[in-house]
Amino acid sequence: MGEYDFTLGIDLACSAAHVATLADAAGRLVWSNHRFRTAAVDLDGLWSKVPAGARLQLVMEPTRNAWVPLAAWFRARGATVILVPPEQSADLRRYYQKHTKNDRLDSVLLARLPLLHPDGLTVCTGIGPADPLRRAVRRRAKLVSQRITSMNRLTALLELLGPGYLTVFSGSLGSKTTQMLLSRYADPPKLLRTPAARLAHVVTAASHGQHGQLLADQLRVAAREAVALYAATDIDFAELAADIEAEVRFIAAVQAEIDQLDQRIQRLYAQADPDQILRSVPGAGATLAPAIHALFGDPHRFANLDAAPALTGPVPGTNQSGIGQAATRPTKAGDPGLRTALFMAADLARQTDPTLAQRYRRLVVDRKLHHNSAICHLAAVLATRIIACLRSHNQYQIRTVDGRAINPQDARAICATLRVQPHERRPRQGKAGQTKKEVAKRLVA
Repeated sequence: MGEYDFTLGIDLACSAAHVATLADAAGRLVWSNHRFRTAAVDLDGLWSKVPAGARLQLVMEPTRNAWVPLAAWFRARGATVILVPPEQSADLRRYYQKHTKNDRLDSVLLARLPLLHPDGLTVCTGIGPADPLRRAVRRRAKLVSQRITSMNRLTALLELLGPGYLTVFSGSLGSKTTQMLLSRYADPPKLLRTPAARLAHVVTAASHGQHGQLLADQLRVAAREAVALYAATDIDFAELAADIEAEVRFIAAVQAEIDQLDQRIQRLYAQADPDQILRSVPGAGATLAPAIHALFGDPHRFANLDAAPALTGPVPGTNQSGIGQAATRPTKAGDPGLRTALFMAADLARQTDPTLAQRYRRLVVDRKLHHNSAICHLAAVLATRIIACLRSHNQYQIRTVDGRAINPQDARAICATLRVQPHERRPRQGKAGQTKKEVAKRLVA
């Protein structure tokens, strides 16, 4: 007998009935094709078919959110829950039976998966989407993406009015002053009809005194340019202004949701990480620390520290054959949100942690790696250190290259001396490994 007496493979369905198969430690089927739904009475019936007192492991794919209540129900009864990536089970399914795909085969495959691919099993200890901090972090990321998309649309609409408006509002489309002015004066003829003194007063009040007559004059110049550009055309400025106002309202509404969500995230993060271990990590501030903590999940679920960066995906894959072996592009395994958060945190951490700053310099200057490739290396290192800190419940300690503890202020001064200068970076490559300058010379010749 192995560690578990039986394995229960469940092929999940979102609207139809689930299909379950039970196999013993040797992979022999005890029973299969048992259909049930996520209901207490059906789960009690399924549990009665498992031998009493058996050590049970449950294997299933994380199909949408259908796996969460089943994982919680079986875990409460002492079963070990294992989630299998759909790509992994799909590859094994093609090997197991090349031209057949049905629910019974899926559940049988999952029940026998511990024998077919024992190294690919990862025990699930959390509740996934049922974790409120994880949901809040994911929702914030989606809202930020929507805000960026809307800001790009707003920029495109201002381009229709002419370069004058983009010059006036360059770099400040997200400010409340800009949004108020666009919501009221996006129509150039309407702005020109507004008395100059009144417009200056509105600008001063909206910006709380930071802007005044100068910005009002710039707006009037941009409005006159827009009217002159379309003097011989039949453009409807009122309709264009209505679209701009709608975009501004949407941006303001999304930003209000983000601000409200930030307060909720900070409250949930304080409960999940009372020692503020993630906040001690350089580069992980008020936004990235909750995201990394929520998306990493249980730090003890990794077999070793090397498994942490492997899950996040910034580590390179391998291509080995015979005596040849080469590194390939990053695997991009795991959660893309976690990968993005670690990438951003690593880029900031190299400005505070001398060990990361030196590693970045060696990767960029000595090995001639691109900035993004070097940051992926740092993200993998940072992921390992974060898991080590969470496992030991210790704060992140910034150290010098020789291992001496140092305060953040002195650490930033050391990192400044290790900063990579532009001339030290690898030249941008063109076709066939040629630099842009070499390609240009060849084309001119």
